[in-house]
Amino acid sequence: MAVDSLNALQGSDFELAFVITQPDRPAGRGQELKQSAVSAWAVGAGTTCHKPESKEEFLKLAATVDLMITIGYGKILTLDELSAPTSGSINLHFSLLPRWRGAAPVQRSIEAGDSVTGVTVFQLDEGMDTGPIYLMKRFALDDDITSDELFTELAEVGSEALLESLAMIKSGVKPTPQSLTEMTKAAKITKAEAEINWSDSAVDISRKIRAFTSNPGAWTTFRGSTLKIEAPTIEEILLKPGEILYQDKKLLVGTSTTAISLGFITPQGKSRTAVQSWVNGARLQPGELFG
Repeated sequence: MAVDSLNALQGSDFELAFVITQPDRPAGRGQELKQSAVSAWAVGAGTTCHKPESKEEFLKLAATVDLMITIGYGKILTLDELSAPTSGSINLHFSLLPRWRGAAPVQRSIEAGDSVTGVTVFQLDEGMDTGPIYLMKRFALDDDITSDELFTELAEVGSEALLESLAMIKSGVKPTPQSLTEMTKAAKITKAEAEINWSDSAVDISRKIRAFTSNPGAWTTFRGSTLKIEAPTIEEILLKPGEILYQDKKLLVGTSTTAISLGFITPQGKSRTAVQSWVNGARLQPGELFG
């Protein structure tokens, strides 16, 4: 999420003093230490990268700069941490605030069927995405967009918004308080809620699959195992909820309205595969169900 903005900052007239990212964490089956994408970027760009392990260490770093920018840092910062830089701190948020305050604004906007979203640059305060706004940029949503695709689009839009906001701050422009209406919360996504209920409508299921691609991944059960599913298309055929039918090279699944077809499946413990390959291996029987 932050790399586009880091590239923009490095190529701008502003001085990127250093970057701060989370300490390396164990990842994968081997639990080997893995650096963040921001850390990897800093190595390639030749930029100083700090990974503070304590609040005291973070405060010392923040107090040395004019302004701190946060983008998907992954940790809630306290007011004294946010206030340590001379001019405080700003955040690049991937929604049009106050809509979708919180941890998962991109996913929630798709899940809700929003026709437009965007980015907001705002001054951080002690609330959850409640600070006054410098700039917003809108982005229209296609009916088939996934969260992976939207993250990519908004990262690019956000880098432009960030540079414009820095110019505003430098020229003395003050941020505008957020509206008190149309506030919605973008709660963190749990694996449990990513399970597909085939008794929902095709529209709602399609939104949910696209919203949760690929983190945490929309999923269902089949023959006692879980399958992650992607790339839904709403079809006209009628099937009972969860009923599976492979027809005309399409894997169709019934909902409470019309069926949907799926593009990709990731079986438990295996790699992502096109549905045709999965069907060949599964040897579907008449009347089998998902869920």
